[in-house]
Amino acid sequence: MCGIAGIFHLETAKPVDPARVRAMLDAMPHRGPDGSGIWTAPGVGLGHLRLSIIDLEAGAQPMLTEDESLAVIFNGEIYNFGEVRAELEAKGHIFRTHSDTEVILHGYRQWGEDCVHRFNGMFAFALFDARAQSLWLVRDRLGVKPLHYALLSDGSLIFGSELKSLLAHPLLRRAPDLSAVEDYMAYGYVPDDACMVAGVRKLGAGETLRLVRGRPLPQPQRYWDVSFADRTKAKPQELEEELVALMRQAVRSRMVADVPLGAFLSGGVDSSSVVALMAEASSQAVKTCTIGFDVASLDETAFADRIARRFATDHRTRIVSPDDYGLIDRLAFHFDEPFADASALPTFRVCELAREQVTVALSGDGADEAFAGYRRHRFQMQGERIRGLIPASVRQPLFGALGKYYPKADWAPRALRAKSTFLELAGEGGAAYAASVGVTPHALRHRLYDQDMKSRLGAYRAEDRYIKAMAEAPARDPLDRAQYADIRIWLPGDILTKTDRMSMAVSLEAREPLLDHRLVEFAARLPVNQRIRGNSGKYLLKKAMEPYLPQDILYRQKMGFVTPISAWFRGALAGEATAIAGGSSLARTGWFDPKALAKIAADHKSGMADHGRLLWQLLMLDKSLERLFGI
Repeated sequence: MCGIAGIFHLETAKPVDPARVRAMLDAMPHRGPDGSGIWTAPGVGLGHLRLSIIDLEAGAQPMLTEDESLAVIFNGEIYNFGEVRAELEAKGHIFRTHSDTEVILHGYRQWGEDCVHRFNGMFAFALFDARAQSLWLVRDRLGVKPLHYALLSDGSLIFGSELKSLLAHPLLRRAPDLSAVEDYMAYGYVPDDACMVAGVRKLGAGETLRLVRGRPLPQPQRYWDVSFADRTKAKPQELEEELVALMRQAVRSRMVADVPLGAFLSGGVDSSSVVALMAEASSQAVKTCTIGFDVASLDETAFADRIARRFATDHRTRIVSPDDYGLIDRLAFHFDEPFADASALPTFRVCELAREQVTVALSGDGADEAFAGYRRHRFQMQGERIRGLIPASVRQPLFGALGKYYPKADWAPRALRAKSTFLELAGEGGAAYAASVGVTPHALRHRLYDQDMKSRLGAYRAEDRYIKAMAEAPARDPLDRAQYADIRIWLPGDILTKTDRMSMAVSLEAREPLLDHRLVEFAARLPVNQRIRGNSGKYLLKKAMEPYLPQDILYRQKMGFVTPISAWFRGALAGEATAIAGGSSLARTGWFDPKALAKIAADHKSGMADHGRLLWQLLMLDKSLERLFGI
């Protein structure tokens, strides 16, 4: 796990100042505390920060071939590097190290750009080919590792693992992209095909970008995508056996490291499954860690303790207060762009706890997206059935009227919160699902924006991204379309961004075995009833893990990390809520109507409404504006 940064001149091979590459690296030292390296040649400069995981002595980067015709910098891990190396050695390649980095160099020399199809892992790398005068940028299939890039006025392209590395370059113009503000207000994060800084782009999951000197900047090329278009015909028992075999292989391949290794353990299905298979593969006690809360309704430590005892892990628990808002400024630093998923706070704490004993930790991320584990997946299926039974001419006016006049009741039991459900049933499937994954509805955003902001946004609407992804999905069923959009948008934009930034904040490598691309492809071919059955999502995964895990662990209600942000804005952060409407960076942008913001804050503090999540979203936007633009 590392950080990478570099500069490539597209037009002419102008010299690259190593000091500029050094400044880009120095902006993100947390990504590589074990060493750094810079290499320059005419028209190119590559920089690398190292968190040593494999081949601690000889794996330094940038790494070059003996003839110096190829150079690479690499962030991540290639889990099958041993098999790829053996194949290359059989073809006559001679290796000087035992690192997975060198496999990229030899793989490219043997297979060219097709080598990426042979790599199973999480990675973002840049490979310079001196003979072709080209730079090849690559990101892993699911988008576990990030890569940002931008074209500058001097004709150079700069790139780096984090946005802050690009911001360290003096020629990058810092101007906000208002469409990204709309994206953030809709989703609570800035998706991978957008950036808060105008002109900066993120290489998408499963994409490559080949730059050739003397040619204009091309569009990225997709080398992998998940397809839900086919269905397996295997029997349920065969599917269970195949799933366990794939999970076992994914877990074991991610346990290869030359440093201490452990796992996050929440006591839920996903992390418990990973720990069970780790314990099966290890001759020593697996090191596990859990964050607990001093509020019983939020605390899952009892479930994690049961799994730890069952598999005799070396388990540690730390109880923290849910009132962890002291991390706000640190979060803003590490995310760069605004990020409103408040579970980032406990994610940071569990990473911090893990790093005290290990350098690598396996997580359970990805199973909900791959196997349909979210409650919204079930609701989407049910909603599509209703939409299919009632003609639009009847459905739209009926449910539209019910949604319009039914009171909004965030405080009520879930069964009585029908307003949003009625509104979603009145619309079409893609629009309904886009609304369900959103944070702030379109109508509310529109009330918050200043008139000039509305004019500048024009017809742009963030939800259209989800609607388009679902409409174009290689899929057979509404559930397929929802999962496809989640894997393409939500997973890299929210879940994986959160895990990457929070783990790297403490120089910890997090690995996601349940996002092995073979597992994701397997899950995409499952019949719907093997993903969702009754009220149970991840059906096949749970059935397959019954020999390993207790029933009440497998089938208990999903909790997840929760933070009491609504209470914060009526207590310790009440002043922040007031400042959002006047005197803050957010207020100075002119993007929002001050009266509308003031009413949001006042209604929340008085208890008339629950706007805690929206206030948190606005606060994190405010913090990022200070850092990104000095507003």
